[in-house]
Amino acid sequence: MKHIIVGTAGHIDHGKTALVKALTGIDADRLKEEKERGITIDIGFADLALDDVRIGFVDVPGHERFIKNMLAGAHGLDLVMLIVSADESIMPQTREHFDICCLLNLNAGLVALTKSDLVDAELLELARAEVEDFVKGSFLECAPIVAVSSKTGEGVEELKQKLGELAKTVRPKSTDAVPRLPIDRVFSIRGFGTVVTGTLIAGEMRVGDELEILPAGIRTRVRNLQVHGNDADHAVAGQRTAVNLLGVNVDQVERGAVLAPAGRLFPTAMLDARLYLLPGAPRPLTNRARIRLHHGTAEVMARAVIMADGVARDGSTNTRADSNTSRPELRPPSDGRRIEPGQTRMVQLRLESPITALPGDRFIIRSYSPQVTIGGGVIVDARPPKHRSGSPQTLSRLERLENADLTERLAIFIQMAADHGSTATEIAARTGATDAQISAARSALVSSGKVIDAGGSPFVLISKAAGDELAVKVVNLLSEHHRKQRLSLGLSREEVRERIFGGLRPEVFRAIIQRLAAESKIEIERDVLRLPTHKPVLEGSDAAAKQKLEAAIKKSGFQAVSLDEAAAASGVSTDIARKLYSLLAAEGRVHRIGDYVFHVDSLGELKKRVRAHKSISPKIDVAVFKEITGGLTRKYAIPLLEYLDRERVTRRIGNEREIL
Repeated sequence: MKHIIVGTAGHIDHGKTALVKALTGIDADRLKEEKERGITIDIGFADLALDDVRIGFVDVPGHERFIKNMLAGAHGLDLVMLIVSADESIMPQTREHFDICCLLNLNAGLVALTKSDLVDAELLELARAEVEDFVKGSFLECAPIVAVSSKTGEGVEELKQKLGELAKTVRPKSTDAVPRLPIDRVFSIRGFGTVVTGTLIAGEMRVGDELEILPAGIRTRVRNLQVHGNDADHAVAGQRTAVNLLGVNVDQVERGAVLAPAGRLFPTAMLDARLYLLPGAPRPLTNRARIRLHHGTAEVMARAVIMADGVARDGSTNTRADSNTSRPELRPPSDGRRIEPGQTRMVQLRLESPITALPGDRFIIRSYSPQVTIGGGVIVDARPPKHRSGSPQTLSRLERLENADLTERLAIFIQMAADHGSTATEIAARTGATDAQISAARSALVSSGKVIDAGGSPFVLISKAAGDELAVKVVNLLSEHHRKQRLSLGLSREEVRERIFGGLRPEVFRAIIQRLAAESKIEIERDVLRLPTHKPVLEGSDAAAKQKLEAAIKKSGFQAVSLDEAAAASGVSTDIARKLYSLLAAEGRVHRIGDYVFHVDSLGELKKRVRAHKSISPKIDVAVFKEITGGLTRKYAIPLLEYLDRERVTRRIGNEREIL
């Protein structure tokens, strides 16, 4: 069965709740105070089955004091049912509610002319004409207008028919998406615990799923699910869903939170967005103005940092200039730090409390005081860095992001991450894409050569431009080192990492070094990096010093000596000895074991003696080893025995070693 959500909109006392009851038989007013006062205070819910379509109704309050509650119910709608009383026609909250629907980019719905039994035919036609004029130039311009009476039942069946016809044209919400459920109600049921409800706006949820309550970051599991009041093993996008949560107290959750897969999404305190200021806004929006931001079921305070560059334009396809005219003409801003009514600009919204959002999400803004709806827009980047409002590069990037598909969006995010790269976790949280979607975009970018896959788990991606810049730095560093240190074989991996890749992810370092080696731009010899063209220059005195140092190390035999001691014995300065030792080690002539150096011939003789002892005994202990090596002390014998273990000449068994 197809599932869609229909929201009511309209002025107080125009009969929204009564009409929902006439359609469904369900009274959406559930609060005692609502019953006593005869007005809707909070959002209510009902559902109706029409053939193969199940409609979930979200009934919203019409009083201006409860616009906050209305906005909590206005997200995730497929259709709007604009309700206008035939005896009062267009009223202030009719206008505000309809502006909100337009700003949320709703593109389908109908108009119900309620209380038709209270007016004669002439007044009914006048009300119809006023509605037609009101919706002119908007998404409801050609929508059905149905006269209906909840009291007599006249027009109710026709309204159901029109809703059914419209429902068939609604494109189903994507289930191939990360599940998100903005929470609009929280309550507790004896024997079950905490239950939250909301409209599942994307993906699927199943009993047993591990979820996270954001922005609080509370982990939980789905104990039970209900869809339109009936138990279900799973819920899909477009359904009104109740979720029974395990291990969560009712006071830990509130309206405005979001349920999402655990560890998948993260809260944000900044949003880059395209913001549209309503033509009827009472004043321009100035830079850093404090506003009320409504996103999903959440309301937070924020400041709007306006991008100073760019051309302001009309960015809303649905919003009317006012109730009686078509859209405003494009006009340039009066200055770069304000948005005039009827204009749209890029802004960075800096939030006073975090929310959970994704690119493409719609939002509404209301003025701080008086509290009136002044505009809305669409999120371009849900996890942006803090940037200066006057940067042309920032504005250009945001305009590219605004119209980018996932692959291009991913490329831009990776480019923004520069040499730090982007992990799979970061990409998932910033895009809201599924693993399969990210994998496809990743493959396309790597194949195109725009992105380098640095590997790791989770994977790390870095832009080719950033990778090329790091590679140049490595080559330049080695080149400068070779120029200054003619006797040095090169630089150690660790020194290169610290000097160029300090603070960067280890995957980035490994990927760049491997890439340079694969392209024959550097050579890797053990732990030393050098340019392929570099050969240490040994002049007469250096060559002689090298021979003296090697001879001193060889002369020491099994007796462990440090490099400094070998340098002193050969008469070579310590600094020169260290450089010459690197050359000898690269040639395989000497070997370091712990803090001591040995000649390769001495180590070869040591292995020969130990293996020869096997004819006497298959095992050897420290005492016997000391005899074989001419009386080495335990301090020097143990490092050599451990070296033989690593070389698989011996294998330690308790206090003895087996000769292999």
